[in-house]
Amino acid sequence: MSAQNKAGLDALLTPEESVVVLIDHQPFQFANLNSHEPTMVVNNVVGLAKAAKAYGVPTILTTVLEERGGLLIQGVQDVFPEQKPIDRTLINTWQDERVVDAVKATGRKKLILAGLWTEICLAMPAIQAVGEGFEVYAVTDASGGVSAEAHDMAVRRMVQAGVVPITWLAVMAEWQRDWAREETITGAIGVQAQHGGASGVAFAWETQLLAGRDRSAA
Repeated sequence: MSAQNKAGLDALLTPEESVVVLIDHQPFQFANLNSHEPTMVVNNVVGLAKAAKAYGVPTILTTVLEERGGLLIQGVQDVFPEQKPIDRTLINTWQDERVVDAVKATGRKKLILAGLWTEICLAMPAIQAVGEGFEVYAVTDASGGVSAEAHDMAVRRMVQAGVVPITWLAVMAEWQRDWAREETITGAIGVQAQHGGASGVAFAWETQLLAGRDRSAA
């Protein structure tokens, strides 16, 4: 990512410029996930997937050695039931031409990645894609490593290479940008309510309150 693209309004994400790649959220990878509580990563990557669908952002699913590592977790697959994940043997997703071709076919340059593990399956493609001219964003809380140190070192390494670390709720907020964008607000609130933690509880309460007021007015 050039210095020009690191700051200013154009550095923020938009649905029209974004493409998401979700990498190897499979049982084998979760088995040695120690940098985060695994259920939190599940919640966050499913939330990210649902947000991408709500905003019409192309999303590419990948697995590695599916027969041994397991299928993509059901929560993500359920968001895109019609899509068969690209199953790889290559550790580095960006060396699989099918993945790269799928990304390039979208014509988008803001590449949003999340994967297990951070130090390998996320860092390797992120660093390579930056070198090939993509603006790469690594969703750190929808990813995880074999240890807190491994995750942290991977994020530091990616930042040095020009990758932008970001969290999944920040991604969705940049896609929404304005609460007056009514065409996507329902989807945003729905994702928040299901995966946004305490914020989701607050949104659910506000939605019930507004519904009650509408019934009273009627």
